[in-house]
Amino acid sequence: MRFLRTIKTLLLFTIFFTTTNRITAQNSNLELNQDPKFEQLLNDKRKVNTNLSYSDRYRIQIFNGGSEGAKKTLTEFRLQYKNLDGTIIFNTPNYKVWVGNFRTRMEAERNLVEIQKNYRNVFLIKPTK
Repeated sequence: MRFLRTIKTLLLFTIFFTTTNRITAQNSNLELNQDPKFEQLLNDKRKVNTNLSYSDRYRIQIFNGGSEGAKKTLTEFRLQYKNLDGTIIFNTPNYKVWVGNFRTRMEAERNLVEIQKNYRNVFLIKPTK
C-alpha cells in the first residue's frame, strides 16, 4: 500500500514538473512592422474624436418597436425632413429611431414641435454614449 502511494506521488510530481517546464518555454519576441501612414490616420482620427462630443447633444426619438417599423419610419422621415439625419438604434428587444443631433436643448425643442405634427409618441432624449 505504501509502495503505491509513493509511486503515485512520484508520478504526480513528474507530471507536474514536466508541464511547468513546458509552460515557461513559451517566451518569444514579437516584431510589428506597420506603415507610417497608418499611424498618421490614427492620430487624425483621435483628433476628430476629441472634437466631437455626443454627450452634450440632444436627439429626438420618433419610433420604438420592431425592426420593419423602424426601417419604414426612418425612410418616411428622411423623405419629409431632408435636412435632419436619423439612425436606428437597437436596444433589446426594441428598435428605436433617433433623429437630429442638436447642440442646444432649445434647438432640439423647436424641431420637436415641428416633428410632433407628423409623428406621435415623440420625445426629446440626451444619449449618454
